[in-house]
Amino acid sequence: MARSSAARSSRRSPVPRRRLESVDADPEAGAVQLDRIIHERLRLGMVSALAVNEWLTFNELKALLKTTDGNLSIHARKLEEAQYVTCHKSFEGRVPRTRFKLTPLGRRALERYLAHMEAIIRATRSR
Repeated sequence: MARSSAARSSRRSPVPRRRLESVDADPEAGAVQLDRIIHERLRLGMVSALAVNEWLTFNELKALLKTTDGNLSIHARKLEEAQYVTCHKSFEGRVPRTRFKLTPLGRRALERYLAHMEAIIRATRSR
């Protein structure tokens, strides 16, 4: 006899999840929340690649991150909406060229994110 999903889920005990304690990246600034925009793997890769290059084309980012056109477009749009990157579209002859550049706001967000992650690593190693 098939059991309903409600009956199956009522027998499962919830798995306790440990939450990361708040870690100060800069003790004077107070607790820093994890930047959910940058924390996503592909967006972190994009921001990191742009931090060490003046600009990168769509195709360069796509090859570097080994992703699809659609996936890269969606994540690039999120970074644009957050004003972490700018997008410049042009044509070279008849070929469209899309270039991305990290903004000063994006660079500061990446620096905060890295400081936060370093603080988490230090706190974890000291335990």
